[in-house]
Amino acid sequence: MEIIPGVGVDMVKIGDRREVAESRLGAPVHPGRDRRAVYSSDPMLVVTYDADDIVELVEASCSGQHGGEEIFFNGVQLTCRFMDDVVADLAALGHAGTPFDIGVSFEPGFAIFSMSSLRARDLDPDASEDDARAVAEGVAIAPRAYFDYGPPADATPEELEAWLREQGVLPAEAG
Repeated sequence: MEIIPGVGVDMVKIGDRREVAESRLGAPVHPGRDRRAVYSSDPMLVVTYDADDIVELVEASCSGQHGGEEIFFNGVQLTCRFMDDVVADLAALGHAGTPFDIGVSFEPGFAIFSMSSLRARDLDPDASEDDARAVAEGVAIAPRAYFDYGPPADATPEELEAWLREQGVLPAEAG
């Protein structure tokens, strides 16, 4: 399945109404709590709706371990691979990532993440038990602003200070 950064996937897109998404995906297999619903697609999709039942986030999970389809962007397989390999392949295409606690977000409007449910040995039978390589288990797709977790990784000290002021961590400059 190919992602459309900042938009979603062919079957469900940011801005779709719930009834439109469910006309394509079917009823959720797990309606979820609050605004999230899980759909039995290949790969499995988790859709987050806003208060008006409009799609605001599409997540797709790794399914290759079970013989299912994987998620791609510009020919790069994003799921069921080592996170560092995915990041390197995307960087080679000019997509620099911004790390966050469980993954890496990318400018076009998506993030790859690991929930640590897959281990290195799941991909590499020769990996040791203590191999700490993270496996990219899922992809989240939303407009770029959704993934603004912090300043750019290459921010200068001045840019970092300005970002901290915007967040209210540092007091505003006296004007």
